[in-house]
Amino acid sequence: MLLTALLSGCSKLTPENYSKLEVGMEYAEVVKIIGQPAECSAVLNAQSCQWTKGGKQIQVKLVADKVVFLSSQGL
Repeated sequence: MLLTALLSGCSKLTPENYSKLEVGMEYAEVVKIIGQPAECSAVLNAQSCQWTKGGKQIQVKLVADKVVFLSSQGL
């Protein structure tokens, strides 16, 4: 049971951390809060990044390195 608690405690994909994210933040600030993304894709000056762990997901869309849209599932 302790191992389960330790493993689940390692994830930065929490409702508390998601609530710290804001439109207008820079990408580096997002990474400080929830870590490196699982994947990113870019087109021109727009970027879409996803953080996933288990059934949890946070998606962030950025333009010119600034957050313009946030969404989450399973938090």
